[in-house]
Amino acid sequence: MMNFLVKTIANGAALAVAVWLVGGITLTGANAGEKTLTLLAVLLLFGVVNTVVKPVVKLLALPLFIVTLGLIALVVNALMLMVTSWLADSFELGFHVDGFWPALLGGMIISVVAWALHLAIPDRD
Repeated sequence: MMNFLVKTIANGAALAVAVWLVGGITLTGANAGEKTLTLLAVLLLFGVVNTVVKPVVKLLALPLFIVTLGLIALVVNALMLMVTSWLADSFELGFHVDGFWPALLGGMIISVVAWALHLAIPDRD
């Protein structure tokens, strides 16, 4: 359970870095506390999307993974970020991705930062 919590915090940090670096990804709130709560809610949505939707998309895109030697994973990550943005808009959360290119860049940043944090915080197994 502790490992899950640490990994979730690492993914939240990666999402915060993407919001900070990419101009087309916005997180709104009246103050820092509200932005933090919004980020936590978006992190929960992002986790659900990556747990439920991403495996289905990866299975359907399996031929593209083979043909592109895995580079389609960048597009899949961008799509997951866009789905998260759509869900956040549906729940009236202050998170929005302005299009595919910011989502692609944000997905790459999230992947790299999460990978680095997961290296720094290894599994207990």
